[in-house]
Amino acid sequence: MSVSARLSELGIELPAVAAPVAAYVPAVVHGDLVYTSGQLPMVSGALPATGKVGEGHGLVPASDAQDYARQCALNAIAAAAAAVGGVDNLTRVIKVVGFVSSVPEFTGQPGVINGASLILGEIFGDAGIHARSAVGVASLPLDAPVEVEVVFSHSA
Repeated sequence: MSVSARLSELGIELPAVAAPVAAYVPAVVHGDLVYTSGQLPMVSGALPATGKVGEGHGLVPASDAQDYARQCALNAIAAAAAAVGGVDNLTRVIKVVGFVSSVPEFTGQPGVINGASLILGEIFGDAGIHARSAVGVASLPLDAPVEVEVVFSHSA
C-alpha cells in the first residue's frame, strides 16, 4: 500500500510545511536520504502548548506531550515529502531524534517520543521501524514542549 493510501485509510491529512523560525530549510535531500530540520508541534502555524513536560501544576502532562510528538512527526513527513516531490517518494524511516523540554526529575522522554515513533509505524508499516534517540533538554525554540527530527530514505 502506498504511503498516501495509508494516510487516507488512517484519515490523516498532512499539514502544510511549517515555516522556518530562523535561518534554515525544513528538509535537505542528500543522495537517497532526506534530513528534516527539527519539527515543532505546530498546528495551523501555532504551538498547541508551551512549557516543560512533567507532573504537576503548570507543566505539560506527558500524555499531551506524546500527542505533540505525533504532530511533530506529521510535520516532518510533510517537510520531507515536499522536498522529494510527494509522500509516496518516501520509502523508509531511518532515524528519529526527539527532544523533550522537561523538568530535571522527568525521565519519561522515551514514552513522549513514542508519539512520533508509533504514528510513523502506523503510516509506513515495516518501513517505519527506525533507530531513535529521546533526549531531555532544558528548553526548546518558542518554549515548545517537544521537537522531533527524522531521517527518511526516498526514491525520487
